[in-house]
Order: sequence, then structure tokens, then C-alpha cells
Amino acid sequence: MAADLPPAIAELSEAEAHFDVVAGAPEEVRAALGIAGVRVGGGVAVSMRRDPIGFWSRALGFGFGTPVTAELVEEVCEFYRAQQSPIATLQLAPSVLPEDWPEICAKAGLTAGPTWVKLAAETDVVVRRAAEPGRPPARLRVAPVEPEQVDAWAAVLLGAFGMVDGNIVEMAASAARRPAWRTFAAWDGTELVGGGSMHVHQGTAKLFSAGTLPHAQGRGGQSALIVARARAAQAAGCEWLVAETPSGHNSSLSNVLRLGFRVLYERQDWIWRPTTDK
Repeated sequence: MAADLPPAIAELSEAEAHFDVVAGAPEEVRAALGIAGVRVGGGVAVSMRRDPIGFWSRALGFGFGTPVTAELVEEVCEFYRAQQSPIATLQLAPSVLPEDWPEICAKAGLTAGPTWVKLAAETDVVVRRAAEPGRPPARLRVAPVEPEQVDAWAAVLLGAFGMVDGNIVEMAASAARRPAWRTFAAWDGTELVGGGSMHVHQGTAKLFSAGTLPHAQGRGGQSALIVARARAAQAAGCEWLVAETPSGHNSSLSNVLRLGFRVLYERQDWIWRPTTDK
């Protein structure tokens, strides 16, 4: 078994994917949603001032090459204040948190949020696991998204998460058309019922998102989408796959573990909100 993927690669692959999908949105979408992005301290921060669900404003990828300090966190928070962001999430691998992190959080007004499980797998391992005898076949058909299907794919994928804002859908569709992305749809007959995406960066493939509409869940679509992206990553020459799932028992975590992913660590979200005294 190969050594686990270094946290720097795991974190930066996610940071680059998030930065590309949000900050890389078309100009009219950025204007409508109040999007801004900045590279700072070796990581990235993106703000979506008019985010309908408070999900997309995130700062991540810090602590590799440049240490996490009170000054760096203040610079990130100042970016969000300048953008008038109503909320933002800082995501840092546990290995990069400094000893004075509690004091930094208190000064910056950061509070603990949800915890995520960071996972990685060798691409070849996932492809081999998928081909093992006895693995039940998916009852949904998974195929690459064709250019004329991108808009419908984005609407279904985001709809599976309750994100129905047209600008958010266009943001995802725009990313799907860029060369670094690989996108797949799940079909129930002729109905598009789910989808997944993957971002390729410097030889690592980041499983960015996957979702299935409620009436089509429980048919193996999630696992089939993982396998399809693993094969695409293999074809792109990527040695590693990276993923995150919510912590605790859930189907997403079970699916990736069955296919050969290993837990790298658990990562706490840190929530920033503006205060009147800043």
C-alpha cells in the first residue's frame, strides 16, 4: 500500500477546485451574486455576497509554505469584511493549526462549525475495486455529460442539494465547460436524475460534487458516479483521488470507503461572521 497523500496536496486540490468554480464564473454571474476571489497566504478565499444558502464563501488551502498566523487570518477576515460577506467558512487541515489557534479564533470571532472527513485513494485501487466480482451493478446508467446536456446536468445536480438559483446553476455549468473538469450524469431511462463532477489539478483529481434526485436514490448511482470519475482520472494520468464527506455515519462516507478511499483526517469548519466592532 502506498503512503497516504500529503495534506498539502489534499487541501490544495480542493482549494483550486473551489476557486475555479466560484471565482471563475462568468462576469454577469459574478456581478449578480457578488462574487470575488483572492489568493492569499498560499491559499484562496472566495466570497459570494448574495449566496442564497450561505455555502460558497470559503477560505482554504492555508498552512503549506506560509504558516497560519493571526495576521494571515486577519487578512482573510478583512477580505470578507470588504466584500460585505454575511458569512464565510475557513477550512484548515488540523496539522497546520498553530498552538495559539484558540486565541486567534477569539480575536477574529471564529466559531466552530461542522466537521468533515478528508479522504484520498489511489486511482488504480478504486478502478480495481469497482471491477471485483460480486459487486452489485448500479440500476442507473452513468455517462459523460455531452455539451448540449450541461445546463440540464447542472440544474439536476444542484437541485439534488436544494440549490435552484439560476445564477448558481450557470456558475456550475460554466465550470463544467472548462478543460480541467470532468462531468458525469446519472440516467433513469431517458430521465437525467443525478450527476457528479471532478477537477483535475497537477496530477490529482478532486471529486467536487455528486448528487441524485430523491426519487432516484438507493439505486447505486453515487457509487457509479465515483467509479466513472475514477476511470476518467486514470485516463487523465491522475494517481490520486481526493474527496470529503460529512463526519459521522452517512452513505457518502460508506460509498467511498467501500471503493478503497482511506481517511486522512477530520477537519473542523471555522465560521466567520461580521461584527459591529471591526
